Amino acid sequence: MDAKTPAVVLVLTGPVRREEVAGWCAVVREALAGGGGGIVVCDVGGLGPPGLAAVDLLARLELTARRAGGRIRLRDADPALGALLELVGLRFQTEGQAEEREPALGVEEAVETGDPPG
Repeated sequence: MDAKTPAVVLVLTGPVRREEVAGWCAVVREALAGGGGGIVVCDVGGLGPPGLAAVDLLARLELTARRAGGRIRLRDADPALGALLELVGLRFQTEGQAEEREPALGVEEAVETGDPPG
């Protein structure tokens, strides 16, 4: 399996209930079975307002994916969820975002003439 090709897309909806976490982890484990690595995309647009239950779910899914040799990628993540994840020290790749330590292609910072220094 190609690491760039998602094995499965999980559509997560809120509110997140604790009893559902084990089931989602089993889905991730099954999707990555075979040890070839891969990416599971989690569509988190339907989670609603971010909270610690969502952070706990995503942390457990990432841990499950890593143990199976894969990774989690977030789709449609609310900026507030991203900020909360970063606050607790969790970093996820987000669809449309350059991977960590890779410069975004074609992005250059330029100063327009006449702009005040800032």
